[in-house]
Amino acid sequence: MKPDIRKWIRDIPDFPEKGIMFRDITPALLDPVPFRRICDSLVERYEGRAIDKIAGIEARGFFFASVLAYRLGIGMIPLRKPGKLPWNTVSRSYSLEYGEATVEMHEDAVSEGDSILLVDDLLATGGTAAAAAELIESLGGKIEEIAFVIELSDLKGREKLGDREIFSLLTY
Repeated sequence: MKPDIRKWIRDIPDFPEKGIMFRDITPALLDPVPFRRICDSLVERYEGRAIDKIAGIEARGFFFASVLAYRLGIGMIPLRKPGKLPWNTVSRSYSLEYGEATVEMHEDAVSEGDSILLVDDLLATGGTAAAAAELIESLGGKIEEIAFVIELSDLKGREKLGDREIFSLLTY
């Protein structure tokens, strides 16, 4: 079941730059009611599925990935910006609307054949999620699904994710 959380999403015009409408999930995190609804809905969707690990994208994806991993009783893979992980890493660079970025994870986070649920708070242009999925797949992992709290459909992020399964709780 998709929860009605729209009233807890704050619209911030012209952030981080003019012409962008930023969808801020902070009010939904501050209030336990929507935060619980989001987490419970995600747990309900993935309970009973053959998922080996949850991968959370830094930073807001960690909020939901960690709760899911805990509630489902499986491990969590942190996908981070360069230089933040303390051990040997693998990385993938990708283009943003206004620059370039890189995502990293520990080289032993995924084993051949692992079924991975990839989680982030927002699907915009899809670059970050695509790079994260490619990184997981490069180590032999299989993306079970990519889950988002919010999807900005007009930015066509799904197109960058190819034929991978995608789930969003809320679409603008």
